[in-house]
Amino acid sequence: MTQNELLTTKTLAEVGEDIGLAEGAKMIRAFKVANPEATQGYYIGKNIIDQILSQPGCVGINFRKCLTELNEEHLVYTGVDADGKDIIEYSVVTTTGDIVKQNAIVADKTIVGQPTELDAFEEALKVFGA
Repeated sequence: MTQNELLTTKTLAEVGEDIGLAEGAKMIRAFKVANPEATQGYYIGKNIIDQILSQPGCVGINFRKCLTELNEEHLVYTGVDADGKDIIEYSVVTTTGDIVKQNAIVADKTIVGQPTELDAFEEALKVFGA
């Protein structure tokens, strides 16, 4: 999706698209060549992604680079509403009928790099000669 296409996107929920293995592999190789010392990727499990997206009004996720207390690069990620605002709290109705505020999920705990020894994109880079 180009920047011009992003500007004409109707909703934030529409941002992002399948670019295919060949294009993804090409983009990853370009980054690795240009930034050999940079963190090459992150792994985040499905459960926390599902929990974030299940929050009321959530249409997407913001990923922000951060530094841990050990000065290690990581990501902090939060749900985003249709207005592009981070979801930091939301209202819930208790079993007694009271409406209370609940803190939204602000997540971390990524695996820096690859979750497995065999990276599908690395194999694709070889296949597509990228």
